[in-house]
Amino acid sequence: MSLRGPYITYIVAPWMDRVIKFRLPRMVSSGMKDHIIICGYNQLVETLIDELTEEDMLFVIVEEEEELIRELVYKNISCIFGSPTDKQTLMNAGIEKAKLLIANKSDERNANIVLTAREFHYVNIIAIVEDQSNSRYLKYAGADTVVSPKSMFGEFIGRKAMDRLVSRVTGATEIFEGVHIVEFPVYLKSPLIGKSLKEISSQQLTSAKIVGIWNSGTLSFDPKEEDIVRENTVLLAVGTHKELSKLKKLTH
Repeated sequence: MSLRGPYITYIVAPWMDRVIKFRLPRMVSSGMKDHIIICGYNQLVETLIDELTEEDMLFVIVEEEEELIRELVYKNISCIFGSPTDKQTLMNAGIEKAKLLIANKSDERNANIVLTAREFHYVNIIAIVEDQSNSRYLKYAGADTVVSPKSMFGEFIGRKAMDRLVSRVTGATEIFEGVHIVEFPVYLKSPLIGKSLKEISSQQLTSAKIVGIWNSGTLSFDPKEEDIVRENTVLLAVGTHKELSKLKKLTH
C-alpha cells in the first residue's frame, strides 16, 4: 500500500503552508524612515497608494489577512504581515522612524491600534472612523486626527449649495500633507452628467480618484465602474489640490 497520499496530506502540505507563511513580508528595511504606516487595506487605501506613489512618499501597509498580503506582494506594493494592534508588528513596520500612522480598520480595532501606536509619542496618528459618534473615543485613545468620510456627505446635505463662481476647493479635509478628501455636488450643466465612472477614468477627465458616490439617496463607498453620474450626484474624491480643483470645475 502506498503512503504517498497520506504523506502529502499530513506532512508535506502543512510544511509547505508553514514555508509560505514564513515568506510573507514581516519587516520593513532598516533604512526606511519618514514613511507612512497604513493599518488596513481597502479601496480608499488603494486610491491613496496612487497619490503616495505620485508624490514619491514612502509607505508600508500592515495587514493580517494573508490573501491581501499575497495580493499586495504580487502588485509590488510595500507591505508587511501582522496584526496592527501588536506593538512588535508596528515596530517591524518602522514606527520608530515613521512620520505618520493611519488606522483604517473597524472603529473598535482602530481604537486598539491607536492605543498601541500612542506609545510612540512622536508619530502623528490619523484614524478613519466609520461611525462619527466614535470619534471622541478615538481621540481619547490618542488619535491626532479623526476622519469620517460619511460625515462629509452629511455635512454637505445640511449645507447650502456651493457658489458656482468660487473656483477654489472648499470643504476639503487633509488626509496627510498635500493629499485631501473632499465631496463635490454635481450641478445641472456638468459635462460629467450621463457618464459612467469608467468613462470618466478612461477619458482621463480628472486625475483625482473617486472613492464614494451618493446617487438617489443611496451612499456607496464601493463605487462601480458602471455607476452613472446624474444631476445632484455627490462625489467623494481623493487627490492633490490641483487634481481636486480640476474635478470641481467639471462638476459645474
